[in-house]
Amino acid sequence: MNRRALVIGAGFAGISAAASLAKRGFSVTVVEKNPTPGGRARVLREAGYVFDMGPSWYWMPDVFERWFAQFGERVEDHYRLVRLDPSYQVVFGHGDAWSLPAGQGALRTFFERIEPGAGVQLDRFLDEARIKYELGMQELVLRPGLSWAEYAHPKLLTGLLRSAVFRSLRSHVARHFKHPRLRLLMEFPVLFLGASPARIPALYSLMNHADMVLGTWYPLGGMGRIVDGMVRVAEAQGARFLYNMPVQGILVRDGRAVGVCTAQGELPADVVVAGADYHHVDQQLLPPGDRAYSPAYWGRRVLTPSSLLFYLGFRTRLHKVLHHNLFFDEDLDRHVGEIYGTPRWPSRPLMYVSVPSVTDPGLAPEGHENVFALIPIAPGLPDGEEVRQRYLDMLLDRLARHTGQDLRPHLAYARSYCVTDFERDYNAFKGNAYGLASTLRQTAVLRPRMRSRKVAGLYHTGQLTVPGPGVPPALISGQVVADLVDKDLQRARA
Repeated sequence: MNRRALVIGAGFAGISAAASLAKRGFSVTVVEKNPTPGGRARVLREAGYVFDMGPSWYWMPDVFERWFAQFGERVEDHYRLVRLDPSYQVVFGHGDAWSLPAGQGALRTFFERIEPGAGVQLDRFLDEARIKYELGMQELVLRPGLSWAEYAHPKLLTGLLRSAVFRSLRSHVARHFKHPRLRLLMEFPVLFLGASPARIPALYSLMNHADMVLGTWYPLGGMGRIVDGMVRVAEAQGARFLYNMPVQGILVRDGRAVGVCTAQGELPADVVVAGADYHHVDQQLLPPGDRAYSPAYWGRRVLTPSSLLFYLGFRTRLHKVLHHNLFFDEDLDRHVGEIYGTPRWPSRPLMYVSVPSVTDPGLAPEGHENVFALIPIAPGLPDGEEVRQRYLDMLLDRLARHTGQDLRPHLAYARSYCVTDFERDYNAFKGNAYGLASTLRQTAVLRPRMRSRKVAGLYHTGQLTVPGPGVPPALISGQVVADLVDKDLQRARA
């Protein structure tokens, strides 16, 4: 039996799938519409600055270690990690900011100083979060989500019974902490999962374990170094990458995927793995009769936010900033309501500012600063130049207030990126930035299926299928789909 696999998209999930399939003996070709790999984790190099265009947090280092180890490689063979301490800064207002120390012991002391008894509660909370992390990241995510029977496993069921899983994260946090700022800190890691903390299940306190126990890390040179390392691994396994080659359609014959059509011609395959946006593949690349889901189905999906991003270069170093800075100087619930409740451009948004040149000065010219800023917004909003400029002015005003510097005269480079850019570059459904929300009704079997319902030999990987949004889940998604493809073909051969 032939084992030619064609992977659409060279994002984290696509590269992971390609490397894993090649290791299993498949002849693998990856077709990517953009000129470089990485998907949302592409790198922008302009005017002496090096910007990570998308993901900027390196959490769950164990996932990366396991990914490289399966190929006999080590993380340190490809990039050097440093642990950030403080992990990040939370800005509550002018002259009012917390720097969160790295390590559970230091955090315990910090919490106790804010609220007597909170140190002990933190230990209890994180003990349970560890169980969920082991349950979620070492068990649940390894299943392709095709049947509920996959989850009827004694270890999973025992873990579910030992911890709070189905109540909301907000109520779970409130049982442990009274101080509103401590509650905010514990809720923050799930803000990009696609719903308010009041609707995200408490299972996702596993993110607190990732944050506060496993720590916040940074790969020197930027997140693009991870992509480079993964591509090297995939190529060493035999995968080949074709860039500047958007897919125009999936070839289906007698109910089976047999390749893809591009502007350069047809590429035959025995298996097609779509790491591109699931909605785009399902609704645009397949004939109507071969689509697994209806437009109405997609219209009911709850998406994670989109983002208004800014890549900024300053001719001066910024004061009072760390590598990661969370500006929680506005009302969280109001901003969440403007994303998930009544979608509109936020009136007074929270924002995230990354200044990687604090850790890695080589990302900017000498004496300059490299700044990546993100404002979460509802997907699908109109995002013309006027609205982008309005939020850039808002961002610069708040940065100036925090740093005590007039930054506009020092702004050497500025580029924005928003809904229409996500749609153009990644075919992202409604310009979403992170994928499908991690609500209870969109978990596991309830997410769009990894194996096509309609077309044999067509599979999906990435943030709109299992296990969900984020870089570590994307790596795992690629591995899981490769395992599923291999097992299906072995079953067909038998």
